[in-house]
Amino acid sequence: MRRTGWPTRCALGALTVALLAGCASRIEGTAVSIYDNPFTVAGLAVSSGPSGPRSGVPDAEVTVENGDGGDVDILVGNAIADIEAYWERTFGSIAKGTFEPVSTLLSWDPSERRGPEFCGEPTFDFVNAAYCSGGDVIGWDRTFLLPELIDVFGPMSVVMVLAHEYGHAIQYKSGIVSDDDPGIVFEQQADCFAGAFVRHVAEGNSEHFQLNTSDGLNSVLASMVQFRDTDPNDPDSVHGSAFERVTAMQIGFSDGAEACTRIDATEVESRRADLPQFFDSSDDGELPVTAESVEQIMHSFDYVFGLSSPPTLDLSGSDLGCPDAKATSPVSYCPATNTIGVDLEELAERGAPPESGSNPFSADVRGDYNAYVLLASRYALAVQREAGASLTDAQTALRAACLSGAISAALSPTNVDPTGNPDESLVWLSPGDLDEAVSGLLTDGLAASDVNGNTVPSGFARVDAFRTGVLGGEAGCTGRYH
Repeated sequence: MRRTGWPTRCALGALTVALLAGCASRIEGTAVSIYDNPFTVAGLAVSSGPSGPRSGVPDAEVTVENGDGGDVDILVGNAIADIEAYWERTFGSIAKGTFEPVSTLLSWDPSERRGPEFCGEPTFDFVNAAYCSGGDVIGWDRTFLLPELIDVFGPMSVVMVLAHEYGHAIQYKSGIVSDDDPGIVFEQQADCFAGAFVRHVAEGNSEHFQLNTSDGLNSVLASMVQFRDTDPNDPDSVHGSAFERVTAMQIGFSDGAEACTRIDATEVESRRADLPQFFDSSDDGELPVTAESVEQIMHSFDYVFGLSSPPTLDLSGSDLGCPDAKATSPVSYCPATNTIGVDLEELAERGAPPESGSNPFSADVRGDYNAYVLLASRYALAVQREAGASLTDAQTALRAACLSGAISAALSPTNVDPTGNPDESLVWLSPGDLDEAVSGLLTDGLAASDVNGNTVPSGFARVDAFRTGVLGGEAGCTGRYH
């Protein structure tokens, strides 16, 4: 977060109208949205079964050059076989012609000085997985990268990586991209194609793999958070932020491979238009959690929503002794008194940056917005209270996440209102803040919980609600989580 500026206001009336519209008239027939049931994941039931390789299924007969026949190469071979089976059925929906598998699969050990070349370059010290369009080759490091992914995020993270790389192959084979397209388009489409395949697995259609839609899918998303661009000022940052990568994956998972073909430079830019893209050279974007900063951000929320009765702030602790809601540490909302209670010390701990030497493979993105998004979600409950909405069900939880996203976008510096009072000091969004929010939503979900701290079991659904608010604003929230 950063100080100063006037963000644009959100219109509370839209939420009120959406909540009351159902009482105005009765229409025969029901239009069912995949978002009507908060306990589903883009229309799929939330499942808690096993994730990873299916037991008792013969390994695929796949030729891997320079392979060692070990567990990693076998896992990759099975993943490639299932990905190719998916594209055999799906390719015709996105392009003309017949699907042709990649020509070569290449495995290497980056510690071998005399290892094979990949795309004309030595694989020594090349800790990566990639697609080479020149030779139509998918290659991977079997010794360091993929084993580490398996240890931290589980085997389905490797399947996700291979689905992403195969997505690049599909781009070239279908001709839906050209070398003139920005790198971010290549990466967003590949993430989207990978998301479409992951849904195929979650639906039970993969021969060698299975995926539950709770912690299994959460781990896949967490692996994408890990491999995000962290410095938007770096011209080589073309993979996208965690927010962007998860967004693209969710587009594919929810809407299928055909939707991925609509991702181009214009579409990506439309999603980026109202969000901060670069760090100010004099500001690292971190606003330490203090009594002053919490008061400032509450003031910013007041301006964004313009509630007739904004909540008051109590910095004495999160347990307010509320008669109609449970305490949720480190931030609580009490409807009876319309008060937000904050345990400042614990909230500051949530918003502390990572310690030096922390695990480089962690998807726990730490920073100030880990804390401030919790405050936004409790403020979102006050917004719902004023609109006359229920505060104690799963739709409440998803509306809280969605409205937190809407608040976040409204606090973007690109939404500064030049007619605002320049003497007022508010706060606004910085690059990286949305990644911190996504990480928190996957980790514990408090920012997507009702007034009693009850959340929905799917991290995918929590993040999806938040991004709906970021990209669609309050209108997007009321349209989906009415």
